[in-house]
Amino acid sequence: MAEIPSETESDSTDAKETALILEKVSKSFTQGKRRIEALREVSLKAQKGRVTGLIGPDGAGKTTLMRLSACLLKADAGRIQVLDLNANRNPLKVQSTIGYMPQRFGLYEDLSVQENLDLYADLQGVPQDQRADRNAELMKMTQLGKFTDRLAGRLSGGMKQKLGLACTLIRSPELLILDEPTVGVDPVSRRELWTIVSRLVEEEGMSVLLSTAYLDEAEECDEVVLLHGGRVLGHGPPGDFRKEQKGRTYWVTTTDGARKRDIQEKLSRGEKVVDAVIQGGGVRLVMADSEKPDLEALLDEVGDSERKSVSPRFEDSYIAILKEEEPRPDKAPIQEPKAGQDDGGEGREEAEPVIQVDHIKRKFGDFYAVKDVAFDVGSGEVFGLLGANGAGKTTTFRMLCGLLPVSEGSLKVAGLDLRKAAAKARARIGYMSQKFSLYGNLSVMENLRFFSSAYGLHGKRRRNRIEWALEQFDLADRAEAESGEMPLGYKQRLALACALMHEPEILFLDEPTSGVDPMARREFWRHINGLARAGVTVLVTTHFMEEAEYCDRLAIMVAGEILALGAPREIKDRAAEKAERKIEDIEEAFIALIESQAEEEGDE
Repeated sequence: MAEIPSETESDSTDAKETALILEKVSKSFTQGKRRIEALREVSLKAQKGRVTGLIGPDGAGKTTLMRLSACLLKADAGRIQVLDLNANRNPLKVQSTIGYMPQRFGLYEDLSVQENLDLYADLQGVPQDQRADRNAELMKMTQLGKFTDRLAGRLSGGMKQKLGLACTLIRSPELLILDEPTVGVDPVSRRELWTIVSRLVEEEGMSVLLSTAYLDEAEECDEVVLLHGGRVLGHGPPGDFRKEQKGRTYWVTTTDGARKRDIQEKLSRGEKVVDAVIQGGGVRLVMADSEKPDLEALLDEVGDSERKSVSPRFEDSYIAILKEEEPRPDKAPIQEPKAGQDDGGEGREEAEPVIQVDHIKRKFGDFYAVKDVAFDVGSGEVFGLLGANGAGKTTTFRMLCGLLPVSEGSLKVAGLDLRKAAAKARARIGYMSQKFSLYGNLSVMENLRFFSSAYGLHGKRRRNRIEWALEQFDLADRAEAESGEMPLGYKQRLALACALMHEPEILFLDEPTSGVDPMARREFWRHINGLARAGVTVLVTTHFMEEAEYCDRLAIMVAGEILALGAPREIKDRAAEKAERKIEDIEEAFIALIESQAEEEGDE
């Protein structure tokens, strides 16, 4: 891997070739009584005209590094050079030279697309005679030209991200800093954003520093900087990281029809197993050394299994490095009591679906957000709801949770008609929203107490469930921490714990892993798999297409309707038939189906 630069002053050659230099940079913050070292003597170089990726778990220091580089924070120690400028001495000049897009870019949702562009042009001092050409170029690049009169608040998530990027680029910067620009964005929009970034680098020679929670995006970077605990653990091209795992990666399949998530759980408990993650129709296995895995021992009582060597990827090395840096005890996943044992007298036939969606519609004014959706979900099933931003997933979710009435059609959840018994149905479900419905100014313990009371828990049961949550989700050490100040991964744990306080038999998860790092996503899905084994029914939306492989069945929504419904394998087979090529990747299948639908509509 590339060597970390020394503390010596950069020479003129460095200034010409590097967009960003950090030398022994440290930054700390105080949260209550805690002192947090966000960066610890970090040194790195980002080359001009290249894409440098910042990768690392929640709390690694990525956002702090970016804010320091954008002169929005001042380092406690060390030197930062942005292009040929000393950041400590010339912060305003640095800010006029770079473009910075934070995680939550400040669009004005009551202004139109064009009004947002005009506002940011005013703020950045772009001369009037230069705006028309630049706006036209940006609208063509982001494919927003048809939507200049639309309010920003009416755009889909992917379109908002592209508008935010356009506003950042209104004055073409030499260095573009992007803090997780693709979080919460569907795969189609994610590809479009990467196409824009690649074009900026190739055609305009722009330098790009970006952070991402998607490790397949790290493979697209020219260089990657891996941060953990405020320190640099590795720096170099993605290929350098992959080499370290050569001869240690396998793809495992079974022939007895066992669920992939059950195979994954068994494999993950192997003594020399570094990582086991569902991929395609099998499980990707990463070993600690080059010794071939003994599948008979790892998959006891599963039946016939096969393994084949596969090429390593950046994510394999990422997980291996972090597990070596911070080993964690192998905790068993959640195993709640069998769901539905105490159903308050509302028993139902075992064969009856737990969720019944019968041709539902939802209308807002003259607009149908959900047009005609129908599906069933059985007990203990993990059902995935996929779709591009604006497809109607969240609206469907809110109707299923009883938070939004159905305009037409009918819904039954836990055997209860939501038109007649919404309150009773809500008492039997857990709901985890996109933005984690926590009270940020309350501590972890205070949130647990509030939600347990809201779900009607009292006395000993309430105390036991709070103790269970603190132990099961490793929150005991942060019980008094203010939840709004915690890293995203810890917020996710707390949000899931709150949703499970009353032991629901149905769990709704609306993009629960958006923006969460890969280690936290793996831990989260171990919990979900354990719940499913205990009979809890799970309905989840996600933009991480690999997570769709954890689902027993999927529904892909487009423009308020279901485009495809079935097991992941069936979805891929249907996409392959449409695209007339072999498709083994669920993301490729998703994009192929979306593009095929768009082509068919265009031909009409």
